[in-house]
Amino acid sequence: MHDHVRPPDPEDLRTGFRPHPDVLAERYRRAGLFDEQPLWQLVEQSAQRRPDAPAITDASSDDQRTLTYRELSAAVARRAGGFVHAGLRPGQRVILQLNNSAAFAVTFFGLLRAGIVPVMTLPAHRISEIAHLADGSGAVAYITEDGRRGYDHRELATELQRRVDSVRTVFVDGDPGDFAALPDADPAPAELPSPADTDPDAPALFLISGGTTGLPKLIARSHNDYAYNARRSAEVAELTADDTYLVALPGAHNFPLCCPGMLGVMTVGGHTVVTDNPSPDNTFDLIEQYRVTVTALVPALAQVWCAATEWESADISSLRLLQVGGAKLAEPDAVALDDALGDVVQQVFGMAEGLICYTRLDDPRELVHAVQGSPMSEFDEVRVVDEHGADVPDGTDGELLVRGPYTIRGYYRADEHNARSFTPDGFYRSGDRVRRLPSGHVAVTGRIKDTIVRAGENVAADDVEENLLAHESIRAAAVIGLPDESLGEKICAVVVLSHDHPHGRELSLPEIRSFLGERGLASFKVPDQLVIAASLPVTAVGKIDKAQVREALGAMRPA
Repeated sequence: MHDHVRPPDPEDLRTGFRPHPDVLAERYRRAGLFDEQPLWQLVEQSAQRRPDAPAITDASSDDQRTLTYRELSAAVARRAGGFVHAGLRPGQRVILQLNNSAAFAVTFFGLLRAGIVPVMTLPAHRISEIAHLADGSGAVAYITEDGRRGYDHRELATELQRRVDSVRTVFVDGDPGDFAALPDADPAPAELPSPADTDPDAPALFLISGGTTGLPKLIARSHNDYAYNARRSAEVAELTADDTYLVALPGAHNFPLCCPGMLGVMTVGGHTVVTDNPSPDNTFDLIEQYRVTVTALVPALAQVWCAATEWESADISSLRLLQVGGAKLAEPDAVALDDALGDVVQQVFGMAEGLICYTRLDDPRELVHAVQGSPMSEFDEVRVVDEHGADVPDGTDGELLVRGPYTIRGYYRADEHNARSFTPDGFYRSGDRVRRLPSGHVAVTGRIKDTIVRAGENVAADDVEENLLAHESIRAAAVIGLPDESLGEKICAVVVLSHDHPHGRELSLPEIRSFLGERGLASFKVPDQLVIAASLPVTAVGKIDKAQVREALGAMRPA
């Protein structure tokens, strides 16, 4: 941790920030991609167009309160005034850690309205990540909630202030205890920055990297690039003011926040419903009650929803678009979801660092089931390269590199990471192994660092996992490389059995090897070891946490 407190003036915000080169930024402006407005204007513009339309419903609370756009705008201004009266100043960074709620939305936009820059952390983060992000961003405050959901974030706040000197203030949603309640105050007009006071190319907020190894890195997203992310995503999803979007994933994550998410819905004046309980018994009722049309899930949750259609009685026929992303959706699962819900699946592949790929609403269903989408913007520059950095032809696996109007040019204050993660000409090295079709669609085939080298052959773990998931008795799978004296690495498949797996017998390794062989999987890709697990650990954003799987393997019994 740093011993000094960084100065809280707005200029400090740009220290360690890598903007687009002037020539590219000007190109994007000339093309009309950037609107040169602060991000909070999304709410104000819809409040002017549709003041009495529902903006956000808090379905995480018992009373399920709804705010119109007029009411949301007023609440945002009061929250912004509260932050100003509490001594926060434009350009300062604040850690934001709240569960899905109206308070999350009001606080997020309130920070933006006051010119303060939120660092978007997830409810599952604990002191290690929060302290790391607070120190790296130079945060002066921490916003969280009390202990009503079973974990007392006020204890984390105490430890955070002990570790990070710059965090001088803590605001708590709920019972503040020894800290301050979320502030509200009527601001004088001169107390809040005007659109003209905002540099639209400066950081508006920080997302965090979603990798499963190491501590998360800070991703600075500007007003211009993130507003474009929201608007273009809304166009691809064909959102209108008649749409209702359900935020079921943690709202601070890029996917439900801006792909198109809450921000995208607000660009068209639509209705957002937020819940902190993504289980089908809760969400299916909300879909029926509010006639939800669009929502986003990770594959593991989508599998649960798919199964629940067999016993949940709620009418969810209003759902026209189910986005699935955050991890690769296996083709059998995509088919099953469409069969259960009626051709609503949209595959989404992207990253908080920038590039978002979507299957389009008019793509053939067999294509939607098989690929993870195509870049959403004609200005996305995508390369697929081999291990030497040379471009490979379409149809060949390689690493995905990207740059474009909403893709960052570097992590915030992370020169060492940037030297590894970005090419000299500004392409982001995603670490994703993909295959590009001549149509421009992208099929994700694995991770560059998630490759098992078995007897000299490279095996993409995702490839084996997708084939395992085609087995009727397997609900989830993680393929891990384990050290082996003769092979270098052997392939271990850790699987969770489906609920309808026949009782009284275990799935055997010979059965799996035979099944994969019948599917045409190369013999060197077939698992050498099978482990049956009750469940697989996941990260805060719903991806299988392979680091934890590796740690737990010692306690698991091979089948």
